[in-house]
Amino acid sequence: MPGGVGYSPHMADKDLEPKQVSGSQVTLVQLMEISDANIAGIVHGGTIMKLVDTAAGLAAMKHCGGPVVTVSMDTMSFLAPVRIGDMVTVRASVNDVGRTSLEVGVRVESENVLSGERTHTGSAYLVFVALDEEGKPRPVPSVVAQGQTQRRRQKEAKIRRQTRLAHKQAIQEHRAEVRREQVVAPPRDDQPQDDEESARRSHLRM
Repeated sequence: MPGGVGYSPHMADKDLEPKQVSGSQVTLVQLMEISDANIAGIVHGGTIMKLVDTAAGLAAMKHCGGPVVTVSMDTMSFLAPVRIGDMVTVRASVNDVGRTSLEVGVRVESENVLSGERTHTGSAYLVFVALDEEGKPRPVPSVVAQGQTQRRRQKEAKIRRQTRLAHKQAIQEHRAEVRREQVVAPPRDDQPQDDEESARRSHLRM
């Protein structure tokens, strides 16, 4: 999460006004050097992920008008390798918002600076939560999607959110079921009964 930006409660009304996607879009450009890559000359995935998180965090902060924290990286797809000497462009924009959270989509492209060839090398979707001056979640402004592409991204973001919630609920239900089974399950044949276990412990103390 990028730092250095505070949030004032006096800005609350203004901050909750709907905002256009274009108002918070961020573009980062960086040349990949030897320190960014492995011995094969391919840039580390972690280097790309850091750029992705930085760009997405800045876009989220611009939209919210205050600090945010990264909650999750919903998806990070590496589509093609990035090599030493490539120029990497990372573009981030807010796709959709909830009450206190928002999803930011990121597109990563690499360019061979000699040939000018550009390649779509990665895509990611990150979820952030806006924080107030006490570090607690706070409401975020709605986002105005304009044009077919932005509306498509917003709809897909809602689908991803529903999928995350359904996944979380399914895991919680499964774990609750496992706990119930552990409570009511009878001892297995290979496990000592209570009286046998007691006798065994007494024997070990002798």
